[in-house]
Amino acid sequence: MAIPAEVRRYWLPILLAAAGFLFQLLVLPISFPPTHYYALGIERFAPVERVVEAYEQLSKEWLAETNQQTTVDIIKIRYAYELLTNPILKRDYDLFGLDHHKVYVFAQDVLEKVKEQYQKEHFLKIDLPLLKDSSVQSTDYAFNVLGYESFMHTIADEHPLLIMVYSKGSPRCAQFIEKWKQIGSRLDGVANTAMVELGDVQLTGHFAEQRFSKQPFFRNGLPTLVAYPADCRSPSCYMRYPGELFVDSVVDWVATSVVGLPRILYYSKETLGPEFIGKSGHHKEMWKFIQFIEGTFTKSEFTKIMEEHKHQELPQLRSDTSLELGCDARGYSRAGNDIAIWYCVIVAGRPGVELSKRRQILRKAQDQLFSDVDASTSENVDSSVVVSSAAAALKDDRLTFVWLDGEVQKKLCAFYLATDYSGACGPGGFGDDNDKSELFIVRFQRNATFEALKAEKTNNLMEALQRQHTADASQLVARYKGPDEIEEINKWISQIIKDGDTREIPYFTSKVPDLVPEETSKEWIKSTKSIRSAGNSVKQRIQSSGFHFGDYLTDPRIGPALLMSACISMGIIWYKSNQRTQTTEDGAPPKDKTKKRRPRPKLSTSLFGQPEYPADADPEPKDARQWEMTDSDSD
Repeated sequence: MAIPAEVRRYWLPILLAAAGFLFQLLVLPISFPPTHYYALGIERFAPVERVVEAYEQLSKEWLAETNQQTTVDIIKIRYAYELLTNPILKRDYDLFGLDHHKVYVFAQDVLEKVKEQYQKEHFLKIDLPLLKDSSVQSTDYAFNVLGYESFMHTIADEHPLLIMVYSKGSPRCAQFIEKWKQIGSRLDGVANTAMVELGDVQLTGHFAEQRFSKQPFFRNGLPTLVAYPADCRSPSCYMRYPGELFVDSVVDWVATSVVGLPRILYYSKETLGPEFIGKSGHHKEMWKFIQFIEGTFTKSEFTKIMEEHKHQELPQLRSDTSLELGCDARGYSRAGNDIAIWYCVIVAGRPGVELSKRRQILRKAQDQLFSDVDASTSENVDSSVVVSSAAAALKDDRLTFVWLDGEVQKKLCAFYLATDYSGACGPGGFGDDNDKSELFIVRFQRNATFEALKAEKTNNLMEALQRQHTADASQLVARYKGPDEIEEINKWISQIIKDGDTREIPYFTSKVPDLVPEETSKEWIKSTKSIRSAGNSVKQRIQSSGFHFGDYLTDPRIGPALLMSACISMGIIWYKSNQRTQTTEDGAPPKDKTKKRRPRPKLSTSLFGQPEYPADADPEPKDARQWEMTDSDSD
């Protein structure tokens, strides 16, 4: 069946008009359902006295013989009456549009059960009241409630702050209070916890979201969790919790997104202590992790494990440990200032499983070299000769094993590996699973002649300024590309040390990027964006960004805008169509819009201009020209 020509011509206005009518008839009523005031037939925000008066008037009509109200309609009226006569529920409904029973499980279940149970019976058999749990009191569960003044004082504290926004009349908040206590106990010492009642409008106004109508609301109802990081001092710089209200989920979100602690891999109760704590490197927040684990092992057992493994951990190369470890070109080796050549073995990468495996292998390689120092001569001679260079350097404090956080120290990592911010260096983007770590060794060398010349030029201001950002020791970097085997790694390190001690290597220095101070650069916003979780999907990332497409679909201006666009487009199409057919209906041929240009008159070549000829005279030939007059007789 062919589509009529008029429909093809006006397809755009028809589509826009259909979308506008569908929005007005279907989408808008769902987005803006009738209020409880409408069910009672009164104006919005009416006082309680007006609510009682309207309900009594409607209840008299129910008992009349001419009553035409259905059971479901009577249930809606009764529900509205119970909600709007409760001061707390009416306050929450008027201020933030919250219906604690309807939004979450109650009203829909009540309506469906009433339809099934009482559709053939009289409404007087309905069990009343409908809101049996609407008399929740704050004294039953509320603790550590903040006012505005105490709130401003609390966010100025150096600890992060987690706040639960609750309502006295919300049954869901009362059910969540036990989980809230567990969250507070697990975060004890890591973050402070507090509660804010919904009636404190001066505070809750900061935590509520706003639609196009400027009406504040809570998208997921109550309770709502918000957090203030340690560096936050303004009431508006909070972070909103986007997930489900589970204890583990909330604690994980606070630990990773708010506090900025690295994510812990899952271990069973039996293997958590020896496998994770015993084999992990030193971390400044390790004690805080233990407070997240409830009932796994006691603090005395943890202390025993740390004492047993404190000499087996691999130190981290940081801004406050680089000079002490001997891995800084501006310093010296651990053996003292008289040592000219020393080495630093570094494993760099983004924090994760791959880096943890490499750190464990490198630590075992270090332990093997320690044992080789006192090894017997009965071992393989060739192997002992190769390994002895690294073992001797480690014994003399000229060799150090460390690990580097390539995500935080991305500039130094990229400098040593001569690469960009990818792979082992730099933050990992969304969907980037390239967390491969890199193992390399840095050879440091100091030159006595250069030191003497530097001492002579201390009075030269220009020389002092040039040397301010220049390393004092020469650095050479060698990357390891072999298998992750302890014996092969030690052989490679020993060969590098043997060549570095015996060969003549040119001495040169270059500008080295500074290490980022971890203690003073708590940029919680950047660290939150760079954290990647296995459970974060694209949908969760879009939701956490604060963009909600559904909010724009509920704008009542969309329907009229679509209808207006349909009218405008129809007018434009009709005007263009009539303009084309106007000349055809008159019978006149269309005018040629191309205008011929008027020919430009020729300029005369004579001094006095073009000569005038009579009307009947012959025209001047095209090849005619005027001869110049001269004094010659031949002319």
